Amino acid sequence: MTGTGQEPNLADFPIRKRGAYFEKFTVGEVFEHHWGRTITSADNTIFCTALAHWTPMYLNTEYARAHGHKDAVLNPFLVLCTVVGLSVEDLSESGGPFLGIEQCVFERPLYAGDTIRAESVVTQARPSGSRPGYGIVTWQTTAFDQHEQVVLHFIRKNLLAGDQQR
Repeated sequence: MTGTGQEPNLADFPIRKRGAYFEKFTVGEVFEHHWGRTITSADNTIFCTALAHWTPMYLNTEYARAHGHKDAVLNPFLVLCTVVGLSVEDLSESGGPFLGIEQCVFERPLYAGDTIRAESVVTQARPSGSRPGYGIVTWQTTAFDQHEQVVLHFIRKNLLAGDQQR
């Protein structure tokens, strides 16, 4: 209660169930994730610095140019993390264990100022053999740059609660 001097009782706030549940996903369904993200030089520098990933290809323009690039290359793991982040709202926001990424392929380098968007296709949805009421969903996610060129694709899996478990 703002302005009354009393602290709100957080237990009184309703819990909103967000995200999708296992039964929502059907094989072949396509999710075009929201508007995308332009990745900046600052994003790249902060990401590399936070991870102590000092590869000169990602932080030194002259080094990158000497190796045939037009500029410093964006750290591909920043690109991967951004693409996964773009998909969370549609695919896994409801929580549940992330089971990994497979067959991750970086098709081309990106540079500061490039914009990426992503889409995912449900390739498998099966009940969990060990967790009744849960299921494992598999998606093939593809990322595109502003020129609609494929820059990255991978397979991702999550364990999701069924509607009755949420």
